[in-house]
Amino acid sequence: MNNPPQPLTPRQQQVLDFVRGFAAREGVPPTAQEIRQGLEFSSTSMSRHFLLALERRGALILRRGRARGILLTAKPAAGSFLRIPVFGSVPAGFPRGGGGQEPDSFISIAADTLHVPSGAHTFALRVRGDSMTGAGILDGDSIILEFRDPHHGDIVAALIDGETTLKRYLVRQGLPYLRAENPHYPDLIPARELVVQGVMVALLRVPHAVPRLRP
Repeated sequence: MNNPPQPLTPRQQQVLDFVRGFAAREGVPPTAQEIRQGLEFSSTSMSRHFLLALERRGALILRRGRARGILLTAKPAAGSFLRIPVFGSVPAGFPRGGGGQEPDSFISIAADTLHVPSGAHTFALRVRGDSMTGAGILDGDSIILEFRDPHHGDIVAALIDGETTLKRYLVRQGLPYLRAENPHYPDLIPARELVVQGVMVALLRVPHAVPRLRP
């Protein structure tokens, strides 16, 4: 007979709440150093101590060797709804400077409709522009993204040399770059950095519509 899961201590719950809140605001999980600063721990070792304890209790998964390798594992109950934060808009055109970090609204979607792994961290953006029309993504659509590592061919919201855009993520000879789904836009090759902020998992065309899985 399986033993029931142990309840979290108040301090463990505080760390878990901090991780969840940080991920919801910033779109990425915190590092051990950011947890230390946010909760005023004496060292990052203490942050890691609590993260390991939370992993043992099944509250999260740690991906070793990654600064932001925290995956939350709370699984929604059958028939429940996910409340997904909308963090403004993303240009589906030429890159532009990023927007704010606070969600300006939320989208509610049935948990069993959005086919993402248990514990996946999701967020939404509104699309501006026409560079992804070849993938069926139109100006004014909303997209739902998952925070995870991208694969060749994924559609991603990315920060390229400090500016945000929505494009297809491709890798050529080991080097990643971005491609539009519209011949009027050139490939985007990073001069300094390319940081994927989220991988598209669903598309919403009208409010409250059933999401369509990514192309």
